Amino acid sequence: MTTDTTDLGIEPPRVATALRANRRHRAGRSVVVTSALAGAVAALFVFTMMVGSFRIGAGEVIASVLHLSDNPSVDFVVRGLRLPTAASALAVGLALGASGTIFQQVLRNPLASPDFVGITSGAGLAAVTGIVLLGAGGLVVSGLALGGAIVAALLMYVLAWRDGVSGYRFILIGIGVAAFLEGLIGYVLSRAQLFEARQAMHWLTGSVGQASTTELRLLMGALLVLLPLAILLQRPLRALELGDDTARTLGTRTELSRAGLIATAVVLVALAVSVAGPIVFVALVAGPIANRLLGPATGGVLAAALVGAALLLSADLVAVHLMPTPLPTGVVTGAVGAPYLLWLLATTNRQGAGG
Repeated sequence: MTTDTTDLGIEPPRVATALRANRRHRAGRSVVVTSALAGAVAALFVFTMMVGSFRIGAGEVIASVLHLSDNPSVDFVVRGLRLPTAASALAVGLALGASGTIFQQVLRNPLASPDFVGITSGAGLAAVTGIVLLGAGGLVVSGLALGGAIVAALLMYVLAWRDGVSGYRFILIGIGVAAFLEGLIGYVLSRAQLFEARQAMHWLTGSVGQASTTELRLLMGALLVLLPLAILLQRPLRALELGDDTARTLGTRTELSRAGLIATAVVLVALAVSVAGPIVFVALVAGPIANRLLGPATGGVLAAALVGAALLLSADLVAVHLMPTPLPTGVVTGAVGAPYLLWLLATTNRQGAGG
């Protein structure tokens, strides 16, 4: 009598070989796509500092940034004028891209984005209140925005908790909280003087050129810690995408993993908003674009972060250099992201995934 290996739970050699080949293919594609995105982001980062009324070559930009040369005029333009804005766009884009894809995967919904679930609205309300009622500015406004985003996220998590947190309930509560906070923002703005209202509206539009050195260093330091942490948490993230029951079967502590992932994403987006204001749609589109590029290796947090950086660097180039007059970066991301949102709503409803 022969024994069927499948009855003993042993994979036939052909199946095991196919699985190993599939893993190698996914890993290889992930490395290639991520490397290509990193190269594109590096090129955009350098190009951002090359263009302007005073044009500079790529070699001069790289030498100035790395302190490999001593040219006072070039160093003033690159390090003093253009590097802070380019570094802000890079750091904010990385943070928004990573946080957006974490939200979408944890909540299992392509519409799950910090832009729509109240987190950026919480930051906006705190910042606008500080500007209008307290006369705050600079680092104080950034600190208020950071606190407002975290408080809004905690409020939504508590309201969505019912023996655990389901993605659909979290999104619905987040949309309701966002609408309530937006109403409060409108009320605060209605009580503002003209100068204060202009300052608040400029902050609410979002721009990568408004961060101070301290704010930017804080965000970059957080990225050095939180981005590797988010990459390490990819395994429970992929398990959660399969559903809570399957994740528990695979040994994942679902609520603890979900809370840790959401907390990481919230801190990333809160710091990004505190630096550049609520720049919309980058967190929404970065993950889906990265997944299209990754194909079967879908779900890479690092790839989504790099897509977010590429989008924001490109948007800043368009806003500053291709418009008749320079515009805040958030105007460009909003103009590009709104049609994408309409398309996403239409396609998710046709597929029966829109709720």
